[in-house]
Amino acid sequence: MKCDKKDLLLYAVTDRRWLKGETLFQQVEKALQGGATFIQLREKNFDFHHFMEEALPIQRLCKEYSVPFVINDNVEVAVAIDADGVHVGQGDMNAAEVRMKLGDNKILGVSAQTVEQAMAAEKAGADYLGVGAVFSTGSKADAEWVSMDVLKGICDAVTIPVIAIGGIQKNNVMQLSGSGICGIAVISAIFAQSDIQKATAELKKLTQEMVESV
Repeated sequence: MKCDKKDLLLYAVTDRRWLKGETLFQQVEKALQGGATFIQLREKNFDFHHFMEEALPIQRLCKEYSVPFVINDNVEVAVAIDADGVHVGQGDMNAAEVRMKLGDNKILGVSAQTVEQAMAAEKAGADYLGVGAVFSTGSKADAEWVSMDVLKGICDAVTIPVIAIGGIQKNNVMQLSGSGICGIAVISAIFAQSDIQKATAELKKLTQEMVESV
């Protein structure tokens, strides 16, 4: 499965901080019902066994909705469950190594903060880039800020799709208009909301408007 630009419109990254008595499966299902177009399972503290237990039902759910499902960072889990792909950061495994482990028919997403990193990721075989943090964010304490100029520069420098990440909410998403991105990746804007399905639907509509405006 390869990455289609339209699949990257509203990219939801999981976070168990806001489960509020629900399971991650239930929350992902609500996001999919609201129109999320891409799901990334992010579990930094799970061992292989627990990660697999969490990933398999969510993977089946994403297949039902025909939405790509990728694993954050953990290439071994992604290969073991035959996930659609992997997303890696600059501090994770080298993108070229990940591509070798995944093979050519899987999705490889790479985080980038500079034009140089973006071009290197594309050369290494990345299918899309996640660029940020474009706004201040509480989800990643170590996130570096990326200016609008750098975001535009990255979009101009590469031929693969670019999505913005970091602190994006419905009240600031329109500020990304004209940057050249094809979508956004969010965590709290979906999973921290009291009505996940409604929040996802509202954010998707705004993101579509943002992408189409110049």
